[in-house]
Amino acid sequence: MAVNASFAAAFIVGISLIFAAAAEDPYRFFDWNVTYGDIYPLGVRQRGILINGQFPGPDIHSVTNDNLIINVFNSLDEPFLISWNGIQQRRNSFQDGVYGTTCPIPPGKNFTYILQVKDQIGSFYYFPSLAFHKAAGGFGGIRILSRPRIPVPFPDPAGDYTVLIGDWYKSNHTDLRVQLDSGNKLPLADGILINGRGSGATLNVEQGKTYRLRISNVGLQNSLNFRIQNHKMKVVEVEGTHTLQTTFSSLDVHVGQSYSVLVTADQPAQDYYIVVSSRFTSPVLTTTGVLRYSNSAGPVSGPIPGGPTIQVDWSLNQARAIRTNLTASGPRPNPQGSYHYGMINTTRTIRLASSAGQVNGKQRYAVNSVSFTPADTPLKLADYFKIDGVFRVGSISDHPTGGGIYLDTSVMQADYRAFVEIVFENPEDIVQSWHLDGYSFFVVGMDGGQWTPASRNEYNLRDAVARCTVQVYPNSWTAIYVALDNVGMWNVRSEFWARQYLGQQFYLRVYTTSTSLRDEYPIPKNALLCGRASGRRTRPL
Repeated sequence: MAVNASFAAAFIVGISLIFAAAAEDPYRFFDWNVTYGDIYPLGVRQRGILINGQFPGPDIHSVTNDNLIINVFNSLDEPFLISWNGIQQRRNSFQDGVYGTTCPIPPGKNFTYILQVKDQIGSFYYFPSLAFHKAAGGFGGIRILSRPRIPVPFPDPAGDYTVLIGDWYKSNHTDLRVQLDSGNKLPLADGILINGRGSGATLNVEQGKTYRLRISNVGLQNSLNFRIQNHKMKVVEVEGTHTLQTTFSSLDVHVGQSYSVLVTADQPAQDYYIVVSSRFTSPVLTTTGVLRYSNSAGPVSGPIPGGPTIQVDWSLNQARAIRTNLTASGPRPNPQGSYHYGMINTTRTIRLASSAGQVNGKQRYAVNSVSFTPADTPLKLADYFKIDGVFRVGSISDHPTGGGIYLDTSVMQADYRAFVEIVFENPEDIVQSWHLDGYSFFVVGMDGGQWTPASRNEYNLRDAVARCTVQVYPNSWTAIYVALDNVGMWNVRSEFWARQYLGQQFYLRVYTTSTSLRDEYPIPKNALLCGRASGRRTRPL
């Protein structure tokens, strides 16, 4: 009996260490050292954030259900965290890597993330979530391939490229942070990068072959348009959803978003411009790279191909054309269309309105009039250890209040397994981009003007794309449906990074009274503890 008891205890500990991940799912191990280093993306020296000496950081390659063991050593002189844009952290918001869920890694220390890419496929990215570090680098691509027996709705491409695009400042992130902390807005960015380069980024292709480009906008605020001279792009996947295969000559990628496109090298063999330009800005920022044929007869030539600049309708119509491929498999063999989201009654409507203004003479941004201020303890830890006074459930309304901006640690509660409608309302003159951690949601509608219940008459209840980051056009609204099937504390944020930094975010506490492992994993044994959670035990044996 003693032997059996010992075995059982060891088995339980082992299971808890891997968060009850299925034994047959493979493990992939990563060791990352995060350092400062000199980078020159726009031709001037800057202090960048490197991972294993790389800017951008290394790609993560994985397959559905893989367990990713990522040991991050912080060699910076300040606390650091990495978050995983679009990775759902099923039942495990402790690993989300934002300050509301996870204690920062102190300088000179390490933390090992244990993630499972459960029931996911597609193109995503990781980024540093604290202290405006994102303006210094520390980001990289994540790809989750389908399991071998799950059909993919297009032939294997000849190559698969990560293409990270984003606006960029010549100033170091510390200087930008001082500007924001002083209550100022940031100016227009200085340029645009493609894979960390202000010019000269190259993708190599062979004539006649087709390639997959995983394009992510990892920038700080600007929507960007991506195009390749004389080549068409076929959109095939958006943030984990296989889409109807629609062909475009250029593609708007709003900040925080990820797309997969197929490009066939079907032109005469030479070099062609890859162009990325800012949308809805004056002046328009533009950068170029090169699509290089292996048998190229010459360098790029002709004018740099133009793209849309300030046209909202063009972008809105493109967005509406990107829809789910209902017959294709997702991470499982069953068709994506087998989940009939449009036939489920919503149980709650949450309306979220953005605003900008001054608080105590300093620039702030808000959601439903609340400008988020971080607590002294990650909210998820305060919740787990039942520490009073860190946050108050209901500290943000689920509809616009129309009042002035005020500061609070805003947490909205929602019921586990509720099916909710969320409407993002943008009364401002800029394009916004919103992200929900822990989930993929259906983008059922977007239009100009004020949202009303009658707006539901134009919702797409059949094949709306499911994704995790969505744009909201100026003086417009975007509506999503989401099944709240993932217990945890989840960040809802503007991807416009200065706005996020100055309060345009909150946490959605998806709550159940159940303590079953089926609903939520326990706190990781290696969880860092900080603030008022310091000195607590992560988990009794």
